[in-house]
Amino acid sequence: MFDLPGLTLTYLLCEWAIRLVMIVVIPSRRPPESARSWLLLVLFLPIPALILYRLIGRASFPPWRKARFARTAEDRARVARDLADPDMATDRLSRLSEALGGFPACAGNRVALLTDYDATIDAMVDAIDGARTQVHLLTYIFADDRTGLKIADALGRAVARGVAVRVLIDALGSRPWAGRSLAMLAARGIDARLVLPVRFAALRRARSDLRNHRKLCLVDGRVAFVGSQNIVDRDFKPGIRNDELVARVEGPVVAALEAVFAGDWFLETEIRLDLLPVPDPAGDAVLQAMPSGPDFGVPGYERLLIELIHSAQHRVAIVSPYLIPDEALLTAIDNAVTRGVEIDLIVSHVVDQRLVSLAQRSYYDELLATGVRLYRYRDHLLHAKNVTIDGKIGVVGSSNTDVRSFMLNAEISLILHDADASRRLDAAQRQYIGLSDPLTLSDWRGRPRGTRLFENMARLVSPLL
Repeated sequence: MFDLPGLTLTYLLCEWAIRLVMIVVIPSRRPPESARSWLLLVLFLPIPALILYRLIGRASFPPWRKARFARTAEDRARVARDLADPDMATDRLSRLSEALGGFPACAGNRVALLTDYDATIDAMVDAIDGARTQVHLLTYIFADDRTGLKIADALGRAVARGVAVRVLIDALGSRPWAGRSLAMLAARGIDARLVLPVRFAALRRARSDLRNHRKLCLVDGRVAFVGSQNIVDRDFKPGIRNDELVARVEGPVVAALEAVFAGDWFLETEIRLDLLPVPDPAGDAVLQAMPSGPDFGVPGYERLLIELIHSAQHRVAIVSPYLIPDEALLTAIDNAVTRGVEIDLIVSHVVDQRLVSLAQRSYYDELLATGVRLYRYRDHLLHAKNVTIDGKIGVVGSSNTDVRSFMLNAEISLILHDADASRRLDAAQRQYIGLSDPLTLSDWRGRPRGTRLFENMARLVSPLL
């Protein structure tokens, strides 16, 4: 017979042992809000919490990947040296971004901002059709739908001309399409690889939800597309149409973006790519590429965003479909409003991730209470991710304003140290505001109590999302 009292005692002792050990382990090198969420879960459900912690508890890669990433440092450093201009004045923002991502700001670039979804895909196709030496594409989603087929056909035509084509597709982001998309690309002779594939039979990574969320299309080492747009139909989710923003750039900064792709290619294949020379100047814009993610060991995009807010004199505008700030970001926003800076947060009223949306909404009350102006974009999912500061500095890229982009995803940001480009980005943001509904504190506090309960419950797990 089972010794029920003995088993019960053993179970209770195991639970308390887990609680005591995790109280020591969890707070180590972890943001306070994340630690609180984990400790709360451990307090009530210690054994499930331990299992979950083993799966997704640490935002870090195993030693083999860290060693492989370290082997890419030499190429990044060489490109950084080639881009460095000792005669160009630098400020604290560009120096911080270089320390975080490894690449300096560089002059001589041209940038165009693309907001029409299908026209952006057509612009990529045109650039690929003009390729002479190589095309590199990195994306979170590559579907085998109409849009994916259009890009695949253009890549296939490039291969037929003798152009070297390499494609990286995030395994989790593209999971519904991955097998078919890889087959579609292989049929056209394209060398396509999955990024961070999840192989449970031989799990070699610390956790399965660390993803490569970057979106890059690079042509001949001289033209680049960087932003929020995936290779998928605009309405790939039923009833939802995405609005995006992508920067098309030419000039020396493309060399830094190529180095980012080369590093990601090496991480997946251990094949080192020959980097092309830094391209000639194509304009007069000063731009800077800043990669971020778990490989770099610090929450680079978050630190960049906080520095931008601290440096603001008049106005900050942040566009993000997923907005889950941590305490450091909330404090920076509060301080900025207190010293008289206008803060505009533009989010999407249309949502595609219910739990994330609930967690996001739980922050609206305290943001509005500080004096932030919050706008909810109507009709479409505003999937664009960008920031402007005082109409003088801008950021376009793949990073959301949430814990996942800060800590868990590999992201890419293009910093616009250029007043003209920043004004154009500011104009796009003001168009978003014109298509949005402002949210007031009194209206928000009038929502049903039941809704508040679900929001607050989602907030408890927001540091884990």
